[in-house]
Amino acid sequence: MTSTPDPSRPSGLAPEIAARLKRSADGLLPAIAQQYDTGEVLMLGWMDDEALHRTLTTGRCTYWSRSRQEYWVKGDTSGHVQHVKSVALDCDADTLLVKVDQVGAACHTGDRTCFDADVLLGGAVTGATASADQ
Repeated sequence: MTSTPDPSRPSGLAPEIAARLKRSADGLLPAIAQQYDTGEVLMLGWMDDEALHRTLTTGRCTYWSRSRQEYWVKGDTSGHVQHVKSVALDCDADTLLVKVDQVGAACHTGDRTCFDADVLLGGAVTGATASADQ
């Protein structure tokens, strides 16, 4: 079961931004954190309107923890801070790309990125896979 933030709690997010967002049924948007200067994909977290507002106004990534049912600022306990460089909304308005300057590990396991431990496909792309997108 997924826990969600309280939708009745008012958010400080600008109404013109909030009106554009296409949230999931639980009121959240996936937020991809990417290292701003290298393009390295670091992690995926979840944001609601208030988490996005805090991220935009503080310059530090704030996420909604579905397991703990609370907001958390990346690095407050670990010291592995994400300094926000830019925030973009994708073309469907249902995913955020947060470019950050990551200090230390992004993953809770202590790895730099959450996407390096279990690579399902790596190396050269096969012809069948490459032509499927063209």
